[in-house]
Amino acid sequence: RAMLIEAAAKKWDVSADSVATANGVLTGPDGLSASYGEMATAAMALPVPQTVTLKSPAEFTLIGKDAARLDTPAKSSGQQEFGFDMHEPDLKTVLIARPETFGGKVVSFDDTAARAVNGVVDVFQVDLVHGATGVAVVADGFWPAKKGRDALQITWQEHGGPLADSEELFAEYEQLLGTPGLPLNEADVSAMQNAAKTIQADFRFPYLAHAAIEPLSAVIKVTADDAGQMCEVWTASQMPGIDQQAAARVLGLEPARVKLSTLFAGGGFGRRATPTSDCVSDSAQVMKAWLARERTEPLKVVWSREDDMRAGYYRPLNMHRAEVGLDENGQLLGWEHTIACPSILMGTPFEAFAVKDGIDPSATEGLHDTPYDLPISASVHHPASTVPILWWRSVGHTHTAFVMETMIDRIAKESGTDPVEFRRQKLAAHPRHLAALNLAVEQSGYGTKALPEGHAWGVAVHQSFGSVVAYIAEVSVEDNAPKVHKVTGGVHCNLAVNPLSIETQVQGAALMGLGMIIPGAEITMEQGKVKQSNFHDYQLARMQHMPQIDVHIVPSQDPPTGIGEPGLPPMAPAIANAVFALTGNPVESLPIVLS
Repeated sequence: RAMLIEAAAKKWDVSADSVATANGVLTGPDGLSASYGEMATAAMALPVPQTVTLKSPAEFTLIGKDAARLDTPAKSSGQQEFGFDMHEPDLKTVLIARPETFGGKVVSFDDTAARAVNGVVDVFQVDLVHGATGVAVVADGFWPAKKGRDALQITWQEHGGPLADSEELFAEYEQLLGTPGLPLNEADVSAMQNAAKTIQADFRFPYLAHAAIEPLSAVIKVTADDAGQMCEVWTASQMPGIDQQAAARVLGLEPARVKLSTLFAGGGFGRRATPTSDCVSDSAQVMKAWLARERTEPLKVVWSREDDMRAGYYRPLNMHRAEVGLDENGQLLGWEHTIACPSILMGTPFEAFAVKDGIDPSATEGLHDTPYDLPISASVHHPASTVPILWWRSVGHTHTAFVMETMIDRIAKESGTDPVEFRRQKLAAHPRHLAALNLAVEQSGYGTKALPEGHAWGVAVHQSFGSVVAYIAEVSVEDNAPKVHKVTGGVHCNLAVNPLSIETQVQGAALMGLGMIIPGAEITMEQGKVKQSNFHDYQLARMQHMPQIDVHIVPSQDPPTGIGEPGLPPMAPAIANAVFALTGNPVESLPIVLS
């Protein structure tokens, strides 16, 4: 703005103090005016000023004011087009029969019945990610492609490695927790030898699906010009650069010869950000085979819900063991903590700069950098995984926050301290945490408002992606399941640019976090195969689960921090802590199943 003002002042031969800016227009004395665009070239020719005078917050006209998204009416009325809606003239739809185990291969297949389905155009074998192969059915629409795929007779060869089984993995990880891992926090916990009481807990977290409402799809087209082949891809991507390179690699093109258009996604949560670019890579493999058959029509490669549920990527199954020693007064002497969690980053392009000393920080975030003033000695194991694993909204914080915050409540109870007061004591050096916690407490009425009989408060506070979110949840137990009545959130994300957007992001993340506790919210493996297939046997939070969620923002003028994910991690532990208060039984696994 300073450069635009200076450029205008020079052009109009007036003082810079007499030039004002508003709504993209520069104005000066005697009715002089010019748009930012008209003055941009002149402004760019000026030296960048070393210091500028910023607006005071009192002068803000947009920052800090609620602003509704422009696309909300279209999304609310079904008019918004998403990746799945993309269409091209002469388009053919493709469904791929994928192996029943990860990395499996086609031994043989009979496509006689599939080709007999009206609308099926072609059937052929294709290479897939993870070294797998599959069978592509090309048709004039989704339904004939599905019917054709259902009619295939395929003999599969299972992946040569061990076949994942959820219960066997939990048993294996439990054994690992009894051995030292790679060191994280190395506090002196020798005083635990004199503990009057010890609390030990093993926490179990299952695989989770991303379960986006819109499954994956990509439209791909290859054309030619004087420079050779060119590829266009339309998809709802969270990593368009990596997806573009994947298509180029498969098709043998320079990346500059691949144009990727990023479309609206009906949910992502990390699933559309895969280092293997499985959706686009598989689509490019189908196109490569299609071109080899001398066909040129554009293709739409579709993943059904079942495809993504059974052949996709998952939040890693993992376990934690926490052991704390207390003196006779319930004061903490030491905390030993071990994680067994496969690495998401190892074997990806992110390993080189993110993994240090063999430790994947995405598995330990929220523990290795805990703000609590407590003597914690922690380590981690990264067992190999034959199951494709990926970041799931808020990544490692989805499990580390649960362990930390539920253990804090257990320690507070043993010390005879109120859970909120205990947190205040142990977070005294972290004013942002305290501000978020105190705001949630104040707005919820915690400690001052009487709750109905059978209701209890649950509290949790956690920092992720630069922001702190504290929840006070009002919970009861009905039909052996938690019933969440109301949640009050305190959010510290520094400067609130758009408070309405912050509120909706936190509410959406809280709802996804609530979904972690619902019975049936887990992916289970048996002999390398995923048992679940759709929303009838993989549970999501639904309308009847949604409580009132009030979001309150701590005022700040510091540079803004993240808000898309921080609302998720503290939700499940806040509910679990309320269950602990009601029943006296701590929650040590998700989803929450009460007997």
